[in-house]
Amino acid sequence: MSKPATVPAERPKTVYYFGTCLVDLFYPNAGMAGMELLRREGLRVVFPQGQTCCGQPARNCGFFEEAREVARAQFDAFPEPWPIVVPSGSCAGMMRVHYPQLFADQPDRDKAEAFAARVFELSWFLVHVLDLKLTDKGEPVTVTWHASCHSMREMGVTDEPKRLLRSLSNVTLVENPRERECCGFGGTFSVRQPEVSAAMVSDKIDALRSTGATEMITGDCGCLMNISGAMEKAGTPMTGRHLAEFLLERG
Repeated sequence: MSKPATVPAERPKTVYYFGTCLVDLFYPNAGMAGMELLRREGLRVVFPQGQTCCGQPARNCGFFEEAREVARAQFDAFPEPWPIVVPSGSCAGMMRVHYPQLFADQPDRDKAEAFAARVFELSWFLVHVLDLKLTDKGEPVTVTWHASCHSMREMGVTDEPKRLLRSLSNVTLVENPRERECCGFGGTFSVRQPEVSAAMVSDKIDALRSTGATEMITGDCGCLMNISGAMEKAGTPMTGRHLAEFLLERG
């Protein structure tokens, strides 16, 4: 686990928003919901049009120089010293934890470390920086939470999403008995080891089904895509949604 993020000394007035590839291509409503939650708290949200991938796929496949090239593009796209809020523990973990590692022996190491220090996972930022308060306007519903590996182990995000869900008066949160287990996605892992990945997501679905929840909420679109797709294929009567979209709809 990385060193926990530090709450800014002053409440920021402006933040950057890093959209992520999967939000851009598959879950744009989740990305827009995260931005709207920030705006409702009075923040100016800047979405740099030049942003691209965080570089995680290249790094995970051992293409370190290519990953550094992608990372440097993000340095240029987010030049101001504003917080960078990310609706994904996976991408946030890449930028906060692995950028300093990637650039440890590079001339632009200081730039990478300064950039990494500005990266915050969305739910952590909502809880610790904005102290978000929600009034539930939705119908009673029972949900369960899927925590991504990178959120927990790299960003130290564990209770923050559940704290937000529990603050909603008409939402019953049932604990996922296998919360700390990977769903089997792992980016290229699911492509290289499809049989193992399929077995892992099957175990995850069994655990989610045992909660009796009608919705599975998560903060990472990779996990959301993997689990939701597997649930649909298995005929599991449960829907999956990103935390930001769920919170915005309820409150």
